[in-house]
Amino acid sequence: MQHDFDASAALLEQVNHALNSATPLRIQGSGSKAHLGRATTGEVLDTRMHRGIVSYDPTELVLTARAGTPLAEIEAALDANNQMLPCEPPHLGDGATLGGMVATGLSGPRRPWAGSVRDQVLGTRVITGQGKLLRFGGEVMKNVAGYDLSRLMAGSFGCLGLLAEVSIKVLPKPRQVLSLRLEVDALQALNKLAEWGQQPLPISAASHDGAALHLRLEGGEGSVLAARQRLGGEEIDNGYWHELREQRLPFFSASGTLWRLSLPANSGLLDLPGRQLIDWGGAQRWLKTDADGELIQRVTAKLGGHATCFAAGHATPFQPLAAPLLRYQRQLKNQLDPQGIFNPGRMYAEV
Repeated sequence: MQHDFDASAALLEQVNHALNSATPLRIQGSGSKAHLGRATTGEVLDTRMHRGIVSYDPTELVLTARAGTPLAEIEAALDANNQMLPCEPPHLGDGATLGGMVATGLSGPRRPWAGSVRDQVLGTRVITGQGKLLRFGGEVMKNVAGYDLSRLMAGSFGCLGLLAEVSIKVLPKPRQVLSLRLEVDALQALNKLAEWGQQPLPISAASHDGAALHLRLEGGEGSVLAARQRLGGEEIDNGYWHELREQRLPFFSASGTLWRLSLPANSGLLDLPGRQLIDWGGAQRWLKTDADGELIQRVTAKLGGHATCFAAGHATPFQPLAAPLLRYQRQLKNQLDPQGIFNPGRMYAEV
């Protein structure tokens, strides 16, 4: 087992060397999410040497750790205090790190009810494209006043700077957890979820796998049991949500390319070729298909959502940005990483 180690000086030295020699850097932790985004070239900057929980006070519900710290280590520390990461981040492989969790911004089944990774980031230390290690928001960065830098790092895929340390909100685990399976089709499931969304039910996950609706109830014993009696269905193992989060359900091993579609929750059934799995109560759809990527992104955009390809090697894995958003993205990149050394082109070819 590796020991805690503050490698910020070594990381800073590698970044400054890259700036001086105009060498692009490919930031990586364990590589469990390396298939996401466009392929990048450059010298590998491995964050895993910079690891360890810096501070954790269970009474304050805040944990601070270095970016290379394994998520499993953080979850074990929280578990020992009956606490959890509210957004249920997927690992998608062994050795997933805190930095990778924030950089990809991926959340698990609890996301619509507990918030996203971005919502739970309280502060960061970042090595910038000016070769400085800054804390946000203790120090103010020239020309970037007005941005919440810590939250901008969530889902930025390492394109804006190198995460060195992250402070995140944590929550107590619910007192009672119970999962149900209801034999309804996908359209009935979406209609029921829309109806239940207007009511004070303790639902914390909702997924339709093509065959049945799965629900998770969390909260006090009384409210969970009352909801269980009202909703009906059969009780199932809570492990379903872990398998969904880690993409281990049978659906994910079906043939075809995997796409993640993020949509307004009331989008209804989607007319797309392939197999679909509904998550987040309808706001997230997983699609296994051989259909053309442009078609998928066009259909998704019309509904007010965005589509992401979860397979390596796709030319445009992220929904293309509208011109004003692309301009904003470029300006942000130019201010935070003026030499363009951090994961160039990982999200968009133009940035």
